Amino acid sequence: MTEASLPLEGTPLIAPSSTDHPLYESVVEACRTVYDPEIPVNIYDLGLIYTIDINDQNEARITMTLTAPGCPVAGEMPGWVSDAVGPIAGLQDVQVELTWEPPWGMDLMSDEARLELGFM
Repeated sequence: MTEASLPLEGTPLIAPSSTDHPLYESVVEACRTVYDPEIPVNIYDLGLIYTIDINDQNEARITMTLTAPGCPVAGEMPGWVSDAVGPIAGLQDVQVELTWEPPWGMDLMSDEARLELGFM
């Protein structure tokens, strides 16, 4: 990384979600219906969904990652998320973007996911 591409100090690595938007919880619940085929925990609780940004026009932009860049479903998972979220009543559009920054880590998992996978 060049110095110019480094985030400003204090800038969050993961953009905040639109938690106050009326459709936010519905989008979260839809994300919880998507599972990595190799892990018996939904992708939201795994911490793979970084940001759910919903604008005033009810267009959702979801930024997500995978557990590893070589994940065999890397090309398919964003489409699964889009298919799960797209039918939500009131949502006008959904775009899912895959990112590798910051890299996923076990610290991003919910307590429920850690318990399910035997890490607690």
